[in-house]
Amino acid sequence: MMKCSRSFDNYQHHWDVELFNHRLSFYKYMRVLESIRHSIETKEKILKNEILLEVVRRVADECITSFKNDGKVLFCGNGGSAADAQHLAAEFSGRFYYDREPLYSEALHTNTSFLTAVANDYSYDQVYARMIKASGRMGDVLFGISTSGNSSNIIKAIEVANSLGMITVAMTGESGGKLKDFCKYLINVPSTDTPRIQESHILLGHIICELVESKIFPR
Repeated sequence: MMKCSRSFDNYQHHWDVELFNHRLSFYKYMRVLESIRHSIETKEKILKNEILLEVVRRVADECITSFKNDGKVLFCGNGGSAADAQHLAAEFSGRFYYDREPLYSEALHTNTSFLTAVANDYSYDQVYARMIKASGRMGDVLFGISTSGNSSNIIKAIEVANSLGMITVAMTGESGGKLKDFCKYLINVPSTDTPRIQESHILLGHIICELVESKIFPR
């Protein structure tokens, strides 16, 4: 009887584990579907937002004008937004859809010696503002990327860029945060969910890159 009881207990334990794993897998599967749906819903909102789409078109035109006048397009952000900044700068300075001449574009966080020196000697709030003071020129374009719209170092960079006569663009979430009061153009993704906002920043950034590339280098 003892052996039989142990066998039943082992079988019951195995079944419980299998059931738990099945439920866990189903839960994960549903989370995957939910995330994809939310991403699609955000992009559908963008598609229906004529004002936002017009801002994107105008920003592309500003980039085109700057490049044609021997200007440059700069990007800054923190964390995932810094990665997006570097990604989009590379689309201009490298290539997007096809081979063509490079366009002058940089992400402002890539010089770690400068970044850490300014953060240490001044403050982290000043890291992008100080670089803009050094390299920004009238007619250049600055993209400040912040999902919240409240990153103080991005706000300070935008303020300095405005004082130099640069074209300032903020890429944010739905509310625009504090940045909406400082930038010339606001690209505010209609979402409050950080991953969905970042996905849409790349989508809209890619659209701008495509519009710029096709206009300056028509095939």
